[in-house]
Amino acid sequence: MMSKSGARILVVDDEVEIVRALQRSLLAHGYEVFTAHSGEEALEVWRASRPDVMLLDLELPGISGLSVCQRIRAESSLPIIALSVKGAERDKVQALDLGADDYVPKPFGVDEVLARIRVARRHSARQTSVIEPRFESGPLVVEIARRHVTLDGQEVKLTPTEYDLLKVLIQHKGKIMTRQMLLKEVWGTSYRAGSHYLHVYIGQLRRKIEPDPTSPRFILTIPGVGYRFSDEP
Repeated sequence: MMSKSGARILVVDDEVEIVRALQRSLLAHGYEVFTAHSGEEALEVWRASRPDVMLLDLELPGISGLSVCQRIRAESSLPIIALSVKGAERDKVQALDLGADDYVPKPFGVDEVLARIRVARRHSARQTSVIEPRFESGPLVVEIARRHVTLDGQEVKLTPTEYDLLKVLIQHKGKIMTRQMLLKEVWGTSYRAGSHYLHVYIGQLRRKIEPDPTSPRFILTIPGVGYRFSDEP
């Protein structure tokens, strides 16, 4: 099914074959595609094209993909989907912690990448269309309409996906949310992600908003079930 959105996708990878394959598939689905083969080129093309989503290889010549991610996140909330042959969870965590919104290990299927792009665009659309009130619990303040989060008065920078997860937990505060409920609410009904994927994002979010991540005050684990957001003192 062809997309008529005309969304702009920046593909960054030093492997020419991968870039060409993604470019062909994305163009066939109605996307406008820009490409780059190094970290320096990625930053130049990003500034010139202002894409809607970036597919970013983590292992690039020159400036690394992780550094590119970090630099872009300092200036923009552009959805970034990291690509890498690395499979260890610590590499995923590092990419997510530096601002990536999603992670696709190589080798990957084009259909999976297309699904991740659709999810990233849904997240981006929600950020600009949903207007909700301010939420406050102890040291944590979330101004949902502005997508602004502070802890003890200090701004907390969240990726779009981390913010969507926090927002869903807050909307259902006090209620137990199963893993599947959270996956459906945040990633959509057609998205297939395992509970380990959710676990990575919960860990990232806790490190950013919990006064003591080792003893969570807000995001509580319900063993064998899921999570519950607590706003109790």
